Amino acid sequence: MARFESLNKLYDSLRESSHDFRITTDPFPPLDTDKLTKSMEIERKAVENGNANVPASNAKDLDDVERAIIERVENQRDDSFQVLEAQLHTYATRLRNLDFDGHFGQIEMTNHSSVEDFQADVAGGQDELFMRRKDLRATDEELDDFRKRNRLEKRVARVKGKIETTLKILFIVFILLLETGVNGVYLAKGNDSGLVGGIGYAFGFAFINVVGTFLLALFGIRQLNRRSVVLKLIGFLSLLLWLALAIALNLAMAHYREISATAVEHIGALVRQRVVSDPLGLADIDSFVLFAGGFLFSTAALLDGLFLTDPYPGYAGTYSRYLAARVEYVEEKDHRIERLKEIRDDHNIKIEGIIHGLSKRRKECAAIIDARTRMTKLFAEHQTHLEAVARKLLALYREANRAARTEDEPMHFKAQYKMERRKVVIDTSDDWSDKELSERIQGAQAELSAQMKRISRAFEDAVAAYHQLDNLFPETINGSPA
Repeated sequence: MARFESLNKLYDSLRESSHDFRITTDPFPPLDTDKLTKSMEIERKAVENGNANVPASNAKDLDDVERAIIERVENQRDDSFQVLEAQLHTYATRLRNLDFDGHFGQIEMTNHSSVEDFQADVAGGQDELFMRRKDLRATDEELDDFRKRNRLEKRVARVKGKIETTLKILFIVFILLLETGVNGVYLAKGNDSGLVGGIGYAFGFAFINVVGTFLLALFGIRQLNRRSVVLKLIGFLSLLLWLALAIALNLAMAHYREISATAVEHIGALVRQRVVSDPLGLADIDSFVLFAGGFLFSTAALLDGLFLTDPYPGYAGTYSRYLAARVEYVEEKDHRIERLKEIRDDHNIKIEGIIHGLSKRRKECAAIIDARTRMTKLFAEHQTHLEAVARKLLALYREANRAARTEDEPMHFKAQYKMERRKVVIDTSDDWSDKELSERIQGAQAELSAQMKRISRAFEDAVAAYHQLDNLFPETINGSPA
């Protein structure tokens, strides 16, 4: 008794293939003769038909089993032919998608348009730089004229940076607050509001003493450096005004301190009277300290105002406008050149990518044609294989049928089966010969390489043209072209 009969059947069924093909990676898997013999029960049917002398000795047509064998093989041939046609269609689509004609046409177009686009960008940058250079030339002439009129050719303007200017302004704020604090302590004596009231009065005195002096020095006293006699006179009068203001204001503050300690009403009138009648009649040493400190703060504000910018009024502003125009021009020129360099490099990278892409497509084209040729060859071999399978199956059937017969076999048992071959029609309209394609690609690569050279020459010409503007509108620093 067989053991595990059901289990063995399940085991064998899982190990058997679910089809009549041999496992392979070929697009047209070969038929397995042994499996077909078993699945179609050819031997059993051959013996049964042989015992019944089927087909008859005088039969001219094939019997059901023979027709089934041929039908099975020819169906496989037709299925494989459909696979071949689908694959050939895929190959044809891939060849069309390579679109060499379109790419070659686009390359011819880009040979003209790319250089024109680059030159258009160059022209735009040249127009912009032309205007910037004219502005620079105008500020340069303005500066040159200012220096000649004011006899300043031998030195450049002393232009302060933003940080240095900010520090000088902060210094004015610092001495303003410092004088307010120091004077507030002194003026608190005799003030009804104490220290708070003293600081209030001190801030008023300090603001006029520091800020007023600073503005008078910046816009008035600096006129002493002018070449014009009238402006020099204005500067001299401003200096006298400062000296009078600094002395009178700080004396008034010192007298205010002493009078406020004893008087309550009409302090302002009393201070004016004391300053006019007895300006140095200060009884308290602290009042002298208050006067000296105020005058010192005023002097510090004077010096800060005089040296906030160039001592010659207007020189720093004129020179700053020239420097700003020059910086803008240089930065714009550098930006334009860098932009053209980026455009050129981007263009060349794309050209190299196109050349690489053409070479890659050429290899792909050759691979597609080789694969198509191999596919048609495999199909021809597959049809030969199917014919051989049909002959073998028919031979097995006829041999077993012949052995079981009691009558003579029909005549067609001796005839060899010949399968009708399916003809393959290949569309070669999109094919390129490797030689022709190689020549066209080499020609395109030569055109693209020439285009890269033209772009490089256009870049060099553009840079030269940008620098040429310096010669068209030269600067005249110190009276000579820069």
